[in-house]
Parts: sequence; C-alpha cells; structure tokens
Amino acid sequence: PTSSYVKMWADTQRELDTMLQREREEFLQPQEDHEKVMKMLATAYIQYLEIFRKLEEAHDHLIHRQKRAAVRQALDGVMGRVLEIKKEMVALENCECHSMAGILLELQRVPEDIEIPIPKYFIKENLGILQDREKYLHEILLNAGLLEQEPITAMTLEEAIRVIQVAERARQGRARAAFMKRIYLEEKRQSRKEKQETRKNPDDAATCIQKVWHGYSQRKKTEKLREEEMIFLGMNSTEMINGTGSLPPDLEAMSSLQKANVLQGEVQERADYSFRHELRRTEGPHIKETLQDQITQCFLECRHITGRFPDYPPEKSGGSKAIFIEKHPEQVLEDLAAKKAKAEEKEKEKKRKEDKEKAQEKKTAKAEKPVVDESWKMGPSNFLLMLEEGSSQYQVFWENRNNRSDFLQDHDPELIKGEEREEVEKEIREQVDEVMQEKLLRVKQAVDGETGPLAKAGKDKGKKMKKRHRKPRKGGHENLMMSLACRTIDSLYQELAEEGLLIQVKNVNLSDYMGYYDCLRNILHEAGAQPMPSIPEVRQLVALYGILPLGSQTVHENAPLVKSLLLAGPAGVGKKMLVHAICTETGANLFNLTPSNTGKYPGRDGLIMMLHMILKVGKELQPSVLWIGDTERIFSKGAPRGEEEVNFKRLAKLLPHFLRALKPKDRVLLVGTSSRPFDANLGPFCKVYQKIILIPKPDYLTRCGKYFNHPPLWKHYILQHGGALTKLVNLNCLAQVSDGFTQGHVVDVVHTVLTELRLLQMARKPLRTAEFVTSLARHDPVYKEEEETFQ
Repeated sequence: PTSSYVKMWADTQRELDTMLQREREEFLQPQEDHEKVMKMLATAYIQYLEIFRKLEEAHDHLIHRQKRAAVRQALDGVMGRVLEIKKEMVALENCECHSMAGILLELQRVPEDIEIPIPKYFIKENLGILQDREKYLHEILLNAGLLEQEPITAMTLEEAIRVIQVAERARQGRARAAFMKRIYLEEKRQSRKEKQETRKNPDDAATCIQKVWHGYSQRKKTEKLREEEMIFLGMNSTEMINGTGSLPPDLEAMSSLQKANVLQGEVQERADYSFRHELRRTEGPHIKETLQDQITQCFLECRHITGRFPDYPPEKSGGSKAIFIEKHPEQVLEDLAAKKAKAEEKEKEKKRKEDKEKAQEKKTAKAEKPVVDESWKMGPSNFLLMLEEGSSQYQVFWENRNNRSDFLQDHDPELIKGEEREEVEKEIREQVDEVMQEKLLRVKQAVDGETGPLAKAGKDKGKKMKKRHRKPRKGGHENLMMSLACRTIDSLYQELAEEGLLIQVKNVNLSDYMGYYDCLRNILHEAGAQPMPSIPEVRQLVALYGILPLGSQTVHENAPLVKSLLLAGPAGVGKKMLVHAICTETGANLFNLTPSNTGKYPGRDGLIMMLHMILKVGKELQPSVLWIGDTERIFSKGAPRGEEEVNFKRLAKLLPHFLRALKPKDRVLLVGTSSRPFDANLGPFCKVYQKIILIPKPDYLTRCGKYFNHPPLWKHYILQHGGALTKLVNLNCLAQVSDGFTQGHVVDVVHTVLTELRLLQMARKPLRTAEFVTSLARHDPVYKEEEETFQ
C-alpha cells in the first residue's frame, strides 16, 4: 500500500538528515591521513547508495504527484552527491576501482549493496515520446531498405488446412449470431405489440420506470466506488463481493499488482490542473493594482530626492522587478554608498595580500624549499544545498502532514497555487511594465520636458555608425551552417537515419551484462596491486558516468561533467552491448559514427556538417549517445595512407571542437569502443576521452556461478538458444576449459553447436560436453601478453 512507501520516504529522509549532519562535522575539516579520508569517503558512498535505493523505490511507487516531486528533488540530489564523492575517491587513489570489502564488512553489507540502482522514471516519464520516436525511426529505416525483413516461409498442408478450418468456424459462428439476433428482435416486437394492447395507467408506468432507474443508477454508483476502492487497495474485488477468497496466490498477486499498476499509471500521468486561470481571475486585479501603486510610489519618491523621474528599467534587468524592494529610495542611496566603501576596502585588502604574497615568494625563493600542503579537504558541492533545501521543505510540508487526507492520491490545491502564483505575478508584471513605461514617458514630457530613452538612442547612433562593420567571410563552412539553420529537426533526423548514422537501439539492460563479485580481488588490492576491474565494477562505472547523468537533467548540469567515455577491452567482452544498455536505460538516441560511416560525408566541410547535424539533433532530442566503434583507427600512428585514413585524421581533429561545443545542459555523451587502444596515438587519444574503462574477460565465478546460486554464463546461453541440459553436460568442466575466452566466444560456440537440426535431435540425442569443447578449440583465447598490454 501507498502508506508503507510514505513511511519508507519518512525513514529515508531521517537517514539523509543524519548523513548531512555527519558531512558538516567530518568533511569540512582538513585531514592529513589519506587512509582515514578514504574510509570516510567510502562509508559515505555506501550509505548514500542505500539512501538512493530507498528513495528510488519510494518515488517509483508513490502516486501523489506533489509527493513524487519532493522525492524526486531528494533523489536527484543524492545521485549528484554520489557522483561528487566518487570523483573525490578517484582523485585520492588515482584509480577508478576501489577496495571496499573491509568497509562493507564493518557496515554489515553485502557486495550487491554497492550496485548502482537505475531510476525507473528515466523511461516512465517519457515513455510515450520514446515509443513514437521508435516507431518513426523504424518506418524510416524500413522505407530506406536498411532493415532485414523476416523471411517468408511457406505453409505446410496441415497449417493451411488448420487456418481454413478456423476461418470457416468463425464464419459459421457469425452467421448463427446474426440468425439468433433476428429471432430475438422478432420476439421483442411481438412482446411490444402485446403490451400496447393491454394499456396501463400512465402514472403506474412512470412510477415503475422511476423505481427501476433509481435502483439501477444507485447500484452502478455503489459498484464503481467499491471497485475503485478495491483497485486502490490492490485487492481483488471479485473475491470481496463473492466472499470466496479461494484464488491461487500467484493469480491473486498478479491480478492485484496489475490493477494497482493501472491505477498508479493513470494517476501519475494525470494532467496538471490549471489553477493559473483561477488565480488570474480571482487575484489578478489585486496584484495588478498593487504593482502599479508600488511603481508609482517609487518613481515619486525618486523624483522627490533626485529632482527628476528615473528611467524605466530595461527588460534585460527584469523590468519593474529590479525596483521591487522593501526599502525607501534614501535607504537605496545609503546602500549604494556602503557598497562603494566596501569595494574600496576590498581593493585595499587585495593590494595588501598581493604585497604579502610577493614577500613570501621572495622568502621561499631564498630558502628554495617549497611548502606543499598535503592535507585533504572536501571540494565544494552543488548538491548539499539542494539536499538541505529539500530537507527543510519536507519538514515544513510533509513531515507532520495527515496522510489520510491524501486517500485519493490526487493533489494539494494550496501547494499548486503557491507554485503558480509566481508565474501569474510574472505574467501580470510584464503587462504592467508595458503600461507604466508609456505612462512614465508621457509624464516626463509633460513635467520635465524630456523625451525619454529615444533621445539617448539618437545620441548613441552616431557613435555606433563610426564602428567599422566587418563583412562575413564567404566560404563553404558558412554556407553549410546557413543551410542547416533552415532545416527542420525531422528532416535532419530522417537524413541521419537513412545514411546509417542514426541506428536502432537493441533492448538490453545493464543488468543483462552478467558478472559476479570475486572476493579474491580484494587480496590483490590490499597487497598494493591493481588487478583488472571485475564485471560488477564495470557496471558501476558505466552507470555512474553514462546512465545517471544522461537520465537526469539536474544531475547532468550540476555533477562533475563527463563528456566522453572509452570502453576498452578484448574483442567479444560486451563493449557494444554496454553502449546499447546506456541508451536503453536512459531512452537515448544512438548515433553510429564508426570510421566506415565517415566516408559518407567526405572532406573537412562534409565532416563539419555531419557533426553539426548530429549536435543539433542530439541536443534537440536529448539524451543522445554518439558511438565511435574501433575508435583507435581515427587516432592511428604515422602518416595517413589513402583518402579514407585522411578522413579519419580529420575527424580526430574535429572531435575536441565537438566536445567543447557541449555544455552542461546538453545531455550528449561521446562513447568510444576499442579492442586495440594501444595502436592509437595516445596523446590526442587520451585528451578526447575523459574516462577510460577497462573491460575484462569473464572470470571463473562468472563462467561457473555455482557458489552464490547465480546462473553461469554457459547455462544462461545454452538455455537461451533452446538447448536442454542433462548430466551429460558438465558445466564445471566447460567453465574450466573456457578460461581465457570471452563472452563473445561462448555465444559463438553455443550458436554453432545448437543448429536447427541439432535442436530437433535433442530428445533422442542429448547434448554432451565434448560438442562445446570441440567448437571452442577453433577459437583463439585472450593471451596473457594482450592483457598486460591493456593494463
């Protein structure tokens, strides 16, 4: 029920308040012991993740729109704070993966507790838009012939006979229904004739009709109210009415969950109620009159002090909002004088500090012993203030609220009016500014003989005419930009899709990237070594740097900005799958900019136009992911050979400009994948990609998976392809033999063995281990030397 999630929200908010208090006490003090700092950061990181998980669950299940908005603010703040703490941990250890086994043990947590939860609102709030966009892209690709259509298979004779039989039975059923309808109508006509012959009293007939109608309408109202109440409570209404209560537990749970989800979706997607019109009608005249009186009084007092009417504030400075202060003009003048005095004092202090710094520099230069401050101090945060404001709002509006009044899970009119009142005041202020500006000009002309700002404009005109006017350069780049500016987003979207630059996203989630925690890695961490990151650590990094910022606008604008991400690892470890998972979890567009696609826009101007098209569409339809497969090819060493490599080099030079054009408000991420990053020219290569995630091959625990009751890699793919497992298939043997092979090798082996013919023979000829081992022997594993080169 909803009350349990309200309680969960209240408990989580108290935990969050405790965390904020602890941050004020611990993180504000400089620390010299880096191990202690790392322990503090990791503890806060794990605890914030637990709060994050609870807030996400509460936000997903709450129905009340304003409660969801309050939880959403806290949820985004916690997400951003997790990213800020992660940045501090990486800067402290110079490593993306951290050993947290000891801290997890102290906090009595399991390794799964540091998995990054992905909020469901990333997709749910834009589900309709994403579905329409997917259909539109599918139509474009289908019309362009870029989709592989399913092959048409001929029917067998038995299938054709079955289809004909079904159609014939349906025809006979429709004919019988039409015949029975005719008989029913005929009988009805006969009964009407008989009733007309036996004429009754009109008063008796009216009383009978009223009785029947009142009973019918009341029964309908009662049934509707009862059904709504049962659906809201998540209970099966048929059970309550009939008193049976004998449904199987699985069916009961499914039916109640389905009804609850339907109600939740309907209420969450309910349109906002337009209180703005009501406020404008009831409070608009009073607001307008008050604004006009305040502006008039301010102008009169200014003329009384300065001897002339002031100029009306321009729209850039906010119009009349700039003069809406609770102070008299005399106090304003005093404040201006005080500000000037403070500015002069600050300048004097700056000069003193500069003199002291110069003196200290001279002393240090003589001593030749530079002083390095090795103490650690937490960097400034963009989310702590947001969390504190959310906490105070929770205490004011929601902490002591009587939730019984929210039974219908609708809305609170007073809260909505408070939000809408600012918008109404803004609209009315703009109208008042237009009227008062004209009045001020007329008063100036009548009283002071001034013509207003027009005279100043005439004086400044001569100065502007003296400035040298530069002519724009004529070139292909400007012409391209002009042509792009005149085109619509739909036309650019269609062209990018037809050229293969905008592709369909495969429906895979981040949780589908299978891999489990190996506790033995912590021993290597404690010994000072940096082992290959595990698959769960890869999932965490992809979620932190890719999914969370792309999914939330607030997080992307305020969290440490990551514009580019590189996924590096041997062939077949799932780099492309992770790219598609980022797009699936966030609803992002996927632009495929592999080196083979760049030839469709040859020359420097062509590449510039292509990047501008991608940037324009990606910003308008954000979030967006720009994927460059085999990205090491565009950063290859040595001189380019051939026109294709020249085009690659041009793209490598343009990528930094593309990244520079991305602002914090633009949810666009550049993701590169590379199976041979060591072949690239590492200077420009590492400048383009801010974060580099090294992706390992699956370890023994992932391939076997028996210790924690997880499905092993081999078993998962064999069952997925329709195979049946018996005692003749030794999964432990397969896990041991496949050491050094990737997930791609396992998928290829299973696909090669489980052909259509082999699946048909499964019943009389069960699968054997040797079949998979023989096929696996035809592949080359990832050798130790290649792993060392990656590290």
